[in-house]
Amino acid sequence: MVSKRIGRDAGGKRKFLAIIDATPECGRAASYAARRAKASGGGAVLLYIIEPADFQHWLGVEKIMRAEAEAEAHSRLSKVAEEIRESVGIEPELVVREGKTIEQITALIEADREIAILVLASGDSSEGPGPLVSSIAGKGAAFPIPVTIVPATLTDDEIESLC
Repeated sequence: MVSKRIGRDAGGKRKFLAIIDATPECGRAASYAARRAKASGGGAVLLYIIEPADFQHWLGVEKIMRAEAEAEAHSRLSKVAEEIRESVGIEPELVVREGKTIEQITALIEADREIAILVLASGDSSEGPGPLVSSIAGKGAAFPIPVTIVPATLTDDEIESLC
């Protein structure tokens, strides 16, 4: 059970959360989240999650791999944030967390009670919508906030017209 969201009537602003990862479609989710945030007077939060399973090595190697993963996370977030600044004109919040993806998404939603909508983008391959969309959809009604799934094939103009 997630804490009650802080709505606009209580002085909060609706935030749209997009997950940033190595998939090409994550940019579509970030674009939609930023445009919806701007259109509704809300905010956009970009979350990059570093999976802990990547660091099961000797201590020295683990430190190097963790530092590389953190650098990659910040690099990807910075790139997407710059695209949002240029194309949408808002400043997104950037968050890096380490842990299991669904647990970290849920923990961030619990920690930031202004996050009201999770935005994901489906993959455009014949293999399905992608692992993140599949795992969130599999949780069904148990997920704590509404989830918007954006088709990866939408252009910025199409996203703009929807927002």
